[in-house]
Amino acid sequence: MKILVTGGNGYIGSHTLIQLIKSNEFEVVSIDNLSRSTRGTMDRIEKITGKHVVNHEVDLCDKEATFSVFEQEGPIDGIIHFAAYKCVPESVSKPVMYYRNNLNSLLNIMEACEKYQVPNLIFSSSCSIYGEVTQLPVTEETPAGVAACPYAHTKQIGEGMIRAFCEGKSNFNAILLRYFNPVGADMSGLNGELSPDTPNNLMPIIMETGIGKRPSMTVFGTDYNTRDGSCIRDYIHVTDIANAHVKALQFLINHKNTTNCEVFNLGSGNGISVLEMLNAFEKITGRKLNYQLGERRPGDIPAIYSNSAKAKALLDWECQYGVDEMILSAWKWQENLKD
Repeated sequence: MKILVTGGNGYIGSHTLIQLIKSNEFEVVSIDNLSRSTRGTMDRIEKITGKHVVNHEVDLCDKEATFSVFEQEGPIDGIIHFAAYKCVPESVSKPVMYYRNNLNSLLNIMEACEKYQVPNLIFSSSCSIYGEVTQLPVTEETPAGVAACPYAHTKQIGEGMIRAFCEGKSNFNAILLRYFNPVGADMSGLNGELSPDTPNNLMPIIMETGIGKRPSMTVFGTDYNTRDGSCIRDYIHVTDIANAHVKALQFLINHKNTTNCEVFNLGSGNGISVLEMLNAFEKITGRKLNYQLGERRPGDIPAIYSNSAKAKALLDWECQYGVDEMILSAWKWQENLKD
């Protein structure tokens, strides 16, 4: 079965390509315009898997160019749609850019599904759709709250678009995967988070500070109503996230879904604070981090973590890796980048 992965050169997309190849069930192809990723990704995937993946360097907001990929590749059995801008502070400062990119690209993918009769779609959503929650952990039944930033709002709208698209269709199925906080790298240390832009996510910032690439880092907010005043997030190893996509595809292909638009949370179920993650890094690597305490960052919420019992029950999925593996794999990747 041929699976198209959009944003295949990106962080989660590349790890998902690796796990799809390792499953020996799927032929894979990628679309990525490299606006938020790097050109060497497919070489790293080939080094890990022994398989070369074709990447079409196409902007998904360009409908004609996007459709040409479907014409070239022939029948597509499923799409995993990762491609989107995802930086929270940037979305606050450039909301129009986020709405244009994230929603127009999804519209073109949905239209391609209709025109080329693609039966399965896995959508990369986010726990940010829940907003600032009053009850933890969140489940799939937790109502969507007020989006804390335009990025989160694009995910809310994207989910709504897919639900509307699924209405009345007997030959189309979708799964909305709401990720919590993916971190870490392939356990080989040969592939990990790498962006041409300055990182805004916690783990790569920790790694760059630990290795000396940046002189120091800032903890944004120490007066939240949490156990140590810093934000609490549900961190999950990127390979666990990737494996969930393989299982989600298998779930649809084997017709195990009861509705044609299913929702799953993907998290570890454990909340870890920013300060706790910094302490874990220092303990595991033996390196001291140079960090300072700063003001809150616009768009951040105090705490969120997941109940992922539904994914365990229906997808037969649960996390295989803990905090130690998250930090060790990310550190191994960071040391490889240094060489």
